[in-house]
Amino acid sequence: MTTKLEQIRAKAITDRKLRFTSLAHLITPEFLIETWRQMNRRGASGVDGETTTEFERELETRVQDICARLKAGTYQTPPVRRVEISKGPGKVGTRPLGIPTVEDRLVQRAVARILEAVFEADFLDCSYGFRPGRNPHQALRSLRATLVTKKVRHLYEADIRGYFNHINHQWLRRMVAHRIADRVILRLIGKWLRAGVMQDGVVIRPEAGTPQGGPLSPLLANVYLHFVLDLWFEKKERRRLQGEAYLVRFADDFVVSFQYRRDMEKFDRHLRDRFARFSLELADDKTRMLLFGRFAADRKAEYDERPEKFDFLGFTHVCGTDRRGKFAVVRLPSRKSCRKFLARTKEWLSEHRHWKRRDQQRQLTMMLRGFYQYFGLHHCKPKLDAVRHELQLQWIRVLRRRSQRHRLFWSYLNNSAWFELPYAETRHATV
Repeated sequence: MTTKLEQIRAKAITDRKLRFTSLAHLITPEFLIETWRQMNRRGASGVDGETTTEFERELETRVQDICARLKAGTYQTPPVRRVEISKGPGKVGTRPLGIPTVEDRLVQRAVARILEAVFEADFLDCSYGFRPGRNPHQALRSLRATLVTKKVRHLYEADIRGYFNHINHQWLRRMVAHRIADRVILRLIGKWLRAGVMQDGVVIRPEAGTPQGGPLSPLLANVYLHFVLDLWFEKKERRRLQGEAYLVRFADDFVVSFQYRRDMEKFDRHLRDRFARFSLELADDKTRMLLFGRFAADRKAEYDERPEKFDFLGFTHVCGTDRRGKFAVVRLPSRKSCRKFLARTKEWLSEHRHWKRRDQQRQLTMMLRGFYQYFGLHHCKPKLDAVRHELQLQWIRVLRRRSQRHRLFWSYLNNSAWFELPYAETRHATV
């Protein structure tokens, strides 16, 4: 089945205007089983309460039944189960998450694999989010290279207000149909968009948006912004600008760097008009235009000032210098990222305060190494060591609450093997 997907990908690359009319036949029992083995099978249950373990017990029978219903056109897409998750420390409110049933999750992932084979040929290099073989560190590397080597001194930091909740269904279906002409696939996508959300026993069918949590949602969101933003910027907007301009996008987070401020201001006006046409809106309080880059640093230095900072993909970007005194982009873990991680460790310690010390150490070590794995860039070690120290303080407070007669003083803890936590190392030297 992987070979067939490669053939589809090759056709999509060869003929950029080809519309695929026959794709649904790829969804066979063998294809669904192959897809199942690639999925994360620890997900929560949907509205029917079925677990992945229960589904897997009868996997052979279930995939046969799914294929029969897809072939007969009787497959029904159940509503997703609405779950509210916290937006993180310091933020008010929650973020809605939609959890499909296990069966529907499998079918969505199978369709997503097919659509990926087609649209990966069309997606531009400036897009990095939710794409196979691409990750946030590649986006950070591309942005850094632009700021260091290109003639840019202005940066446009954008935030789309409630992006996943405002995707226009009609426009999205037209965008998918630009490459997909298979009626079965198009009908399935339409059913998923109309399936709705179940909350407190009531099914709500929104007229816009794709619920976050389903395997197909990130791909559809990428398709939408590919047409709304990426293609428009590359094929039309850049040609209207006088200077250089570069876009880097990860999912719905993007920054654009410019050579001239007037180009940036023109882009801001055009972008707002463009987004309004497709039912999207920029969050004014999180969208900024600022001086940033090697030329910006030189200009600010004339007035004994420092360029502004900005956050992107969990890092705070700062204008700095390397060992030879040349301009460098310094990336540090943002305050928000550190607070979010420490809030998670604090909650875990509170819930597992009675675990054995060695077991707590193993879990905290795993959590800390995961944090290091993402944020282990140049210049980040002092900040990561501070996070490690704060985690130790959290742990000490929890341990001391176990007894009023504790002897857990620093002189004792610093010499205890069970209290050791790993230090940070630079893990992404080339980013």
